[in-house]
Amino acid sequence: MHKVIVSVLGPDRPGIIATVSKILFELGSNIENVSQTILQEEFSGIFIATLAPEVTIDQIEKYLTDSLKPMGLRVFVKHLERKATDFQMPPSESFVITTMGPDRKGLVAGITAILARYGVNVTNLQAVFKGGEKPDDNVMIYEVDIPNDIDHQRFRGDLRQKAQELDLDLTLQHKRIFEEINRL
Repeated sequence: MHKVIVSVLGPDRPGIIATVSKILFELGSNIENVSQTILQEEFSGIFIATLAPEVTIDQIEKYLTDSLKPMGLRVFVKHLERKATDFQMPPSESFVITTMGPDRKGLVAGITAILARYGVNVTNLQAVFKGGEKPDDNVMIYEVDIPNDIDHQRFRGDLRQKAQELDLDLTLQHKRIFEEINRL
């Protein structure tokens, strides 16, 4: 058995996940992970599935494309490759960075440049920009892994300075604290 990544993009509508999961099931595949979201009116879904030995990527892609193309959706399927890389994330802890402020170009680029400089890995990013000058309408939530061995005081200072330059209110909390405070 081999694993594949299936990406589906296009206009949102009910039934997309049902169609993808039905086809994968009918071809003897097992869905292991799914990440799906709607950005404005666009659907974006990523599925990791284990294929039955007799099923090829071409078969999966053909069945999915035939079923989803009439809905205006695009499909991309590739092998999930496990390669050893030179990069290994150092020991780290999970934090949540939240920014709020007026919408303008360069907000994500500015914050992520600081994160990259310190080797901080972004594991999830939610950005909602409704436009305009109301800071509460424009929110970014970064889930990040911050390496234990960086200069945390300097990192926080550089991050706050960049936020100030971008006219953003910024909070940085350990992920466990963020989850406790924001529990429903």
